[in-house]
Amino acid sequence: MYEIARRHLGKVVAGAAMAVTGTAVAVAISLPGAAGADDTPGGRAAVGAGAAGTAGSTGASGATGQQGTDGTQGGDAQAQGTAPPPATVAPAAAEGEKGVGSDPLTDDELARAETLALTPPAAAQQNVEGGRGPQHLGTGLADPLPGDGTRRAEVRFYDYGRDELITRTVNLATGKVEKSAVQRGVQPSAHPEELREALELILASPLGKGVKEDYKDATGKELTSTGQLWFNGDLYRTYREANVPAQLTRCGEHRCVRLVTKVLNGAWIDTRDLIVDLSARTVTRVG
Repeated sequence: MYEIARRHLGKVVAGAAMAVTGTAVAVAISLPGAAGADDTPGGRAAVGAGAAGTAGSTGASGATGQQGTDGTQGGDAQAQGTAPPPATVAPAAAEGEKGVGSDPLTDDELARAETLALTPPAAAQQNVEGGRGPQHLGTGLADPLPGDGTRRAEVRFYDYGRDELITRTVNLATGKVEKSAVQRGVQPSAHPEELREALELILASPLGKGVKEDYKDATGKELTSTGQLWFNGDLYRTYREANVPAQLTRCGEHRCVRLVTKVLNGAWIDTRDLIVDLSARTVTRVG
């Protein structure tokens, strides 16, 4: 019976609470009768028990003859019991090219800041897939300087070639990089592209066999791409773990992640015991 219970590395979990341990955030998963009704591929759904959609409701009024302000009965539509006209949503105001003050960075500013931070390009740097250039992790509005209202962006990259975090501050008014810093052993939260690459490595690894078997058990179909799964996760931090395998002792210097996965609009597949070292491009089982 023990061997049967341990048959899959990624056993399907339904109706139970799951938590990602050893990550920067805890993910509590509680499955309702139909889990993840509106999941989307690639972890775009909200973290938690599927991305539960919200539906508007039309309440039926018990007082069909409410008085108007002039003492008469309510309008004909309500008096006859018909539904009110559908509500309309005003379109969002058009976003400008530039924000003002402490406004969030606009799409144009985000794209411009990343381009400026990568100029000139560094051929020796590598992204999570081993391609040319560093891996973009995120861009945010930098803190303003005292007495200076100029908007600046702080852009973060990770160079997998050297395992270095690169942070550059870009002046959006002048287009110049004003500060650049390089750090080792500093690991910000994982980017969705890194999580996707981690899942690719799991599926390509011999340790991903159980995940594929569980997917087939749940759906009757073969698992051939990451687009068939919802996934999320974050960094694996060794200082939060009681027992760290020898293969993972460099996590922290290396960039390592742990994932939670599920069938789109279906059952959870337990991949929490599979840790991916993105720097070394290896998959290790823990626990």
